Amino acid sequence: MTTPNHDALASAHVWLRTAATELGVDPGIVRELIGDILDLTRDVAHGPSRPAAPVTAFLVGLSAGRAGGDTPAEVRARIERLSELLEGER
Repeated sequence: MTTPNHDALASAHVWLRTAATELGVDPGIVRELIGDILDLTRDVAHGPSRPAAPVTAFLVGLSAGRAGGDTPAEVRARIERLSELLEGER
């Protein structure tokens, strides 16, 4: 029998793969970055603003997309910039 956490994680991966494919994003990049994105949204939610957490993830994606940043390293660079900003607020 699977645990609820396992089921939720499996459902998340299925959804994210489907959403990425629909939007023309390589699901492999999503899989590689999911931990970094979840860490960022957790830090925002437990720091400056819970409602701002998902929108912050959107801003990272929007910023990377506008700059032509379609590699994990480019997305991580944006996440790191915001992580440093969060550190300054603590």
